[in-house]
Amino acid sequence: MTGYIFKRLISAIPVLLGISVIVFLIMAMIPGDPATAILGSYATPENVEKLNRDLGLDKPLLQRYVIWLGNILQGDFGRSFALNRDVLDEVLERFNATLVLAGTSFILCAFLGIIAGVISASRQYSFWDKAITFAVLVGISIPSFFLGMMMILIFSVNLRWFPVSGMWPIYGARDFFALLDHLAMPAFALAIVATGVIARLSRSAMLEVLRQDFVRTARAKGVPERSVVWRHALRAAMVSIIPVLGIQAGFVLSGAVYIEMVFQWPGIGRMLVDAILKRDILLVQGGVVFVAACYVLFNILVDIAQSLLDPRIKT
Repeated sequence: MTGYIFKRLISAIPVLLGISVIVFLIMAMIPGDPATAILGSYATPENVEKLNRDLGLDKPLLQRYVIWLGNILQGDFGRSFALNRDVLDEVLERFNATLVLAGTSFILCAFLGIIAGVISASRQYSFWDKAITFAVLVGISIPSFFLGMMMILIFSVNLRWFPVSGMWPIYGARDFFALLDHLAMPAFALAIVATGVIARLSRSAMLEVLRQDFVRTARAKGVPERSVVWRHALRAAMVSIIPVLGIQAGFVLSGAVYIEMVFQWPGIGRMLVDAILKRDILLVQGGVVFVAACYVLFNILVDIAQSLLDPRIKT
């Protein structure tokens, strides 16, 4: 197991290096002068020249990348000129809010998706199978941002059950229940598409497992149907379901960008959008690399979990 984990960690290095190159080149190819955009009305030739020196934009492209990458490897992501704050401090603070939203959405979609897939597969062609399939198709077809806006209109504006936006109330206690009140709509809106995908693939995995010999043997021995489905078949199907969960975790994390904008959630997605509009290069680069590193790490954890369920993967 240690050797397998080490190989997965080593294989992540070129992925992260490639991501850093892509992010750096994209920001370098954006039209216009970043210093002029940052300074705005204060963009005199002297100020622009000074800011270009401070940002290192007066150096060759390759040299700028090497300096930036070397600083990141030392834990220095630079300083945001728009916020006048260390990039890493801002990213970590915003990532906590994103982690709350994306983590809740992921738990929600994983739980509901697996439950729906198992029920649909165990009762194939029944009313429940058709109802779940229809609900899944509808859920996958609705964009998350559109669902979020409709939820705001219905549950916040008309019914006034939930707050419109934000992570905390402007006035009042910032306790767990206040957080749940603000979290309910964005978490559900973000989870709905991933729930449908997980449910469909869980159903396919369960149908394949339920046709195997060991399931028929368990039924022939008189094992209760509930135990056959939820203990034996589901455990075998998880080998195929876990990689899907890893992919959907990335979808949820990336989808948090527009959900945070719809619900004004103070997470890293909203931070990146604001940083792009302000041409805050170091903040955008640091934020994207940090999120990519978290996604790669999560996929490694998913591979390790899959290898624990299926020892044949450790090759």
